[in-house]
Amino acid sequence: MKKTLSANLMATDRFNRRELLRRTTGLTALGALALPLSNPGAESQTPGPAVKIGHIRQSVAQWCFEATDEKWTVEKTCQVAKELGLKSVELVATEHYPTLKKYGLICALCQINMNPDPPFVRGFNNEDNWPQLFQATREAIDAAGEYGYPNVIAFTGFSAKNPSDPNSPQISREEGIKNCVAGLRQIMGQAERKKVNLCLEMLSTHDTTHPMKGHPGYQGNSLEFCLEIIKQVNSPRLKLLFDVYHVQIMDGDIIRHLRECRNYLGHVHVAGVPGRGNLDDNQEVNFPPIMRALIEMGYHGYVGHEFIPTGDPYAALRAAVTLCDV
Repeated sequence: MKKTLSANLMATDRFNRRELLRRTTGLTALGALALPLSNPGAESQTPGPAVKIGHIRQSVAQWCFEATDEKWTVEKTCQVAKELGLKSVELVATEHYPTLKKYGLICALCQINMNPDPPFVRGFNNEDNWPQLFQATREAIDAAGEYGYPNVIAFTGFSAKNPSDPNSPQISREEGIKNCVAGLRQIMGQAERKKVNLCLEMLSTHDTTHPMKGHPGYQGNSLEFCLEIIKQVNSPRLKLLFDVYHVQIMDGDIIRHLRECRNYLGHVHVAGVPGRGNLDDNQEVNFPPIMRALIEMGYHGYVGHEFIPTGDPYAALRAAVTLCDV
């Protein structure tokens, strides 16, 4: 596991980690330089809204489409989202919130800036991370409150005390839960005042082929672990980020688990399994019944498309949105 963790974090030949951070935290200037599209769906044979029913409020994660060969800017993603009938473009830096507002969109899940690492690496389970993490989370909560956005993402972090060092000591399960509870309790008062949820994400640890398809070393790799933290913190503003992709890999039994977590759901992510690709017939998850289960449960949050598209990204997103519009 230590060797795999080191390889996952350091494998720049597969994926440039710093470029990922520039994308997920919005430090790239591509959005500012890109010209607006007059018709983002011009190449599609079926332009116009993909959302026809609208029972599920859908969102799209910006980083996935900026990571394609087309390198969508925030501006382009907003234009496509608006055309398809989405309500949100998520996981963008606060500097892009005015662009979202221009298109009548929100950021359903707000990112935290943990440069120079991806935000999931150094989390609440390690007290050494708290100074930077508290500042990043507080800034994200303030910005979300100012714009009226519902959620800010949160992570347990990796179990290695120094995730870049495969030989560093490991944080035990008990210590990780204790530290997460203590750290989150110091933040929740602000989240409650601003009426913003913190959404703690469970991540899978099996896939070692790509640093955004699997996260070997991440401590919160089960629903049980994350729910224990949420229950102990006992704040109405601490929720679960239920990522169908990660849960399917680690725990499976998606619909039953969704129902068991219904009182804690803050946000839902979707992507094809395995590979975090398109929501098509080359992957194993049947998404329409999952969407219907969310509706039956009375889930009123957002479902975010956080898949890495293969082929035409516009066509892949349109198909995914249509599939989830039940």
